[in-house]
Amino acid sequence: MKRTLLLIPILFFLISCNNDYKPREKLSISINKFKIDSSSIRAIEIVNDSSIVYAGSNGDLGVLTNLGEIEGKIKIITDTIIPHFRALSYTKNAVFALSVGNPALLYKYKDNQLEIVYKEENEKVFYDSMHFFNELNGIAMGDPTDTCLSIILTKDGGNTWKKIPCENLPKIIEGEAAFAASNTNIAIVGTHAWIVTGGFKARVFHTSDMGLTWNVYNTPIVQGKNTTGIYSVDFYNEKQGIICGGNYLDKFGNSANKAITKNGGKTWEVVAKNAAPKYVSCVQYVPETEGKEVFAVSTNGIFYSKNYGKEWEKVSDEGFYSIRFYDKNTAWLSGNTKIAKMTIE
Repeated sequence: MKRTLLLIPILFFLISCNNDYKPREKLSISINKFKIDSSSIRAIEIVNDSSIVYAGSNGDLGVLTNLGEIEGKIKIITDTIIPHFRALSYTKNAVFALSVGNPALLYKYKDNQLEIVYKEENEKVFYDSMHFFNELNGIAMGDPTDTCLSIILTKDGGNTWKKIPCENLPKIIEGEAAFAASNTNIAIVGTHAWIVTGGFKARVFHTSDMGLTWNVYNTPIVQGKNTTGIYSVDFYNEKQGIICGGNYLDKFGNSANKAITKNGGKTWEVVAKNAAPKYVSCVQYVPETEGKEVFAVSTNGIFYSKNYGKEWEKVSDEGFYSIRFYDKNTAWLSGNTKIAKMTIE
């Protein structure tokens, strides 16, 4: 009887090992590009298996299908202001696009109706990223206008937004800000959100309760200059995450620009130091791969890791700003005057 009981956990262990995901050793990709005239596109969100919503630098907002058709495209102009969008979010009810610069304008687009649901005027205002926790609760972040990061929240599906007072947020370090490189300054898992910064300090701000309380953690990512720091963050679950960045003005230089965490962001370990990709504008985990497969993009190309981001290989010289995955074999990318659909084979 004792021997039988002993065999049960051994068999369970062997079955669990056999069920572990085995990352793809070699993969090939195909990229189908679509030209988007007169627009730099850093903000995309997947709608379904065949289309995405995008917002660009020329006040343009639309839905692109995998056939290259643009549906419902609008050109936004408000009081002669053509908004430059780098933050975008999508819910079942509406699309939200947030402009950079002064004034910050947050648009809600629903049923062919456009309205401004948040406006902020300040010479320092610059919003970088926006995401939703669920259909009701959303968050956007930007550079500091005071002694803290600019963070606004919605609790009613995006109809109204309120800014968190600095007394309720960690203080920023002088010269600390963020980079609106790919709308991935924020990562969300459940009620958790992680926000990343750069400049003279590269840190990770974490909330476990959708923005009510915050902690901030130091990172070993290169920092100390206006253009250094963390450009992108992603979390596979509440514990496992990755941050990437570097120096925009030294895209091929040696630096600590990639790091991973196993404890929810409290501590970070540098990976692939001084190895390509040496600059990253966006990093994303591949779904359904247990966090083992990761993609990173920049104007230097597309890079793939099969071991949690510890080692990388270049899979394309084509440069992009941002990447989003629909499933483990399908992703969308955006760049300067282009959007592309990537198929992994």
